[in-house]
Amino acid sequence: MRFFLSGATGYIGSAVLEAGLRAGHHVTALVRDPEKAEHVSSRGATAVIGELSKPASYAAAAEQCDVVIHTALEHSKRLQLIDRQAIDTLMAAAGRRADAGRPACVIYTSGVWVLGHTQGANEDAVLDPPAHVSWRPAHEALVLGGSRGGQIRTAVIRPGVVYGGARGVIGDLLKDARNGLLRVVGDGRNHWPCVYDRDLADAYVRVAAAPDASGIFHVNDEADERVDDIVDAISRHVRTRIDIRHVPLTEARTKMGTYADALALDQIVRSPRVRALGWSPTLHSVAGNVARLLEEFRTACEAAA
Repeated sequence: MRFFLSGATGYIGSAVLEAGLRAGHHVTALVRDPEKAEHVSSRGATAVIGELSKPASYAAAAEQCDVVIHTALEHSKRLQLIDRQAIDTLMAAAGRRADAGRPACVIYTSGVWVLGHTQGANEDAVLDPPAHVSWRPAHEALVLGGSRGGQIRTAVIRPGVVYGGARGVIGDLLKDARNGLLRVVGDGRNHWPCVYDRDLADAYVRVAAAPDASGIFHVNDEADERVDDIVDAISRHVRTRIDIRHVPLTEARTKMGTYADALALDQIVRSPRVRALGWSPTLHSVAGNVARLLEEFRTACEAAA
């Protein structure tokens, strides 16, 4: 199959790039500059230089692909506007394919934070997003509602908190721990639904390749780990003595804004629909794999230096 992938050098996108290529698919990757184009080309993908905010730079390339996988996110004040613009562009490209009688699929990246506080939520759970991701459900609905009666296969993937490498929320914890100063928002008794980056990427490829896979897919390892369990495991594996402090949510909000409330969510999430596609995580928890994750973190940092 031919994949069009936005965010191919991002945290999730880079893992999806590798998984797609390993599975034998042809990947066309949207990147911002020649240096990133050279990187994805060296991995075996076809690079397209463009920007999400400039639809003309990638619309034609997306139209040439069977499956569009949107993982990119513009981290700026225009985040919501640009994401909406990208959805409109990619759905239109898929629509032109459908009009020509060609297969068309759009996979959109959301996240389990849209569920709000939840215990054992499946994909049909009622949403209660915190302010940090309050715009996400509307964008999910745009994608799912654009199927044109099944002419376009549409799917939304909601990853848990991603771990692996040096990026993401868990990567930040590992970095802070190595620096000897680790802060936890809230009392640490809240649960984070987590997923290893390579396992998450495998889920994208499975959804992309399954001809009947549509709708919402949660993806997490279902380890039901408390934040304190993760922090305690990290503290036992680093050589530096760590100063661990639990920051009250009200205080964290003054420094982190709405992001603090997202980190303080207490969530237990289930992923039955992706498991029905044969997906199963290779790593089943953060706390049980800290030694491996610290080595991955070190390797990733050295590669980026």
